[in-house]
Amino acid sequence: MVHFGLIGARLGHSLSPQIHQLIFKELGVEGTYDLLEIPPEELYASVHELRGKYCGVNVTIPHKINVMAALTTLSMEAQAIGAVNTIHFHNGAIRGYNTDYAGFGRLLENNGIEVQGKSAAVLGTGGASRAVLQYLIDHGVSKIFLVSRNTQSIAPYMKTLCSSVPTQFVNYVHLERYTGDLLINCTPVGMYPKTDVSPVGLETVEHFETAVDLIYNPAKTLFLQQAEQLGKKAVNGMLMLVAQAVAAEEIWLQREISNDVILKVAAEMEKQL
Repeated sequence: MVHFGLIGARLGHSLSPQIHQLIFKELGVEGTYDLLEIPPEELYASVHELRGKYCGVNVTIPHKINVMAALTTLSMEAQAIGAVNTIHFHNGAIRGYNTDYAGFGRLLENNGIEVQGKSAAVLGTGGASRAVLQYLIDHGVSKIFLVSRNTQSIAPYMKTLCSSVPTQFVNYVHLERYTGDLLINCTPVGMYPKTDVSPVGLETVEHFETAVDLIYNPAKTLFLQQAEQLGKKAVNGMLMLVAQAVAAEEIWLQREISNDVILKVAAEMEKQL
C-alpha cells in the first residue's frame, strides 16, 4: 500500500482524491490519497513530518510558493516557474516538481493545439498562469499578450519570465484591439458557482482562433460557450487537471503512464460533474 495526499487549505471540494483513485484503479495500484489541511505557519515542519508517512504529496493554494523553502531539490520546471505542486519523498530527499507544466502540455497535445510560431493571450497573472507561460515560451510561442486588470501591478518576476519572447502587457479593455491564435483563461472567472460571467466579451473572443479555459467546473463555461458560438475551438481544463495528476503519479511510482489513462480518467470525471 502506497500513501499520497494533497496539502493546502479549504480542500473540502477537491477532486484530487477521486482522480487519483481512478488512476490507481487503472494502474492496479493499492494506494490512499488524503486531504491534508496545513496552516501556513506549520508548513515547513509538516512537510518534514510527512516524509516518513507518505511517498509523495501534491501542493495547492496557498502553499505552492512557500513550500519551496522546505525542499532539498527542485526540478528545472519548478525552478523556472517559481512554484511547486508535487513533492516526492525519496531516499531521504524532499524533491519538488511542477506537473501543471506537463499537464498543460498534454491538454494542448490531446486537442491538437499547436504552440510553435503562434501568438497567445494569457488572461491572469496568478499562480496558474506561471506554468502556462513557461510552457508556451519553452515550446516556441511567437508572441504573448499578458492580460491583467492593472498592468502596473504585474509582478517583476512575471515580466522576467516573459523576457525571452516579445510580450505586451495589456488590460482587459484594450485586449479587444488585438488578434492572435490562442486565448487562455487562467483566472477563476466563470467557475462554479458563479457561472454567468466570462473574463472577456465576444469582441475579444472573436479575434482569436482557439479558446482554452483552465476551469473544468462547469465543463462549458460562458467563455467557452462564446467561443463555440463564434465557431472557435473551445477546450476546458479537465484534461489538464487529470494530466498533472498522472504526471505526479509517474514521479511517485517511477513509471511511465499511458496517455490512454489520462483520456479515460478525464472522461470519467466529466461524467461526474
